[in-house]
Amino acid sequence: MVYATRRETFSAAHRLYNPKFTDEENARIFGKCSNPNWHGHNYTLEVVVAGEIDPETGYVLDLKELKGIIIEYVIKHVDHKNLNTETEFMKGLIPTAENITIAIWNQLVNKIPKGKLFSVKIFETENNYFEYKGE
Repeated sequence: MVYATRRETFSAAHRLYNPKFTDEENARIFGKCSNPNWHGHNYTLEVVVAGEIDPETGYVLDLKELKGIIIEYVIKHVDHKNLNTETEFMKGLIPTAENITIAIWNQLVNKIPKGKLFSVKIFETENNYFEYKGE
């Protein structure tokens, strides 16, 4: 089994906010990340596909093809967007990095033409990252 990884970056704004909570509760739970005027991150996304090497091409999956899939199904929907209000696949979710990671997995899981989606990893900051490998 070989694991091929494609890295992409995007910038997005969000607010960590649960409408069931008061503004005070949101501020206590989410701190400055609950700023009503939003805040943003420069995210790094890593998508890992696992599979056998195709003897005809020497690839698990052509990374140019994987790049196109990631851009079409993820980057176009998140880059320079507000994740709370502009990203359809985030509707109804608190846009924590954990939820973003799972939502991106769900966007990609059935789109990989060769191999199998192995993991999605989001780096929210230099020190914080989140990884999802399916259910």
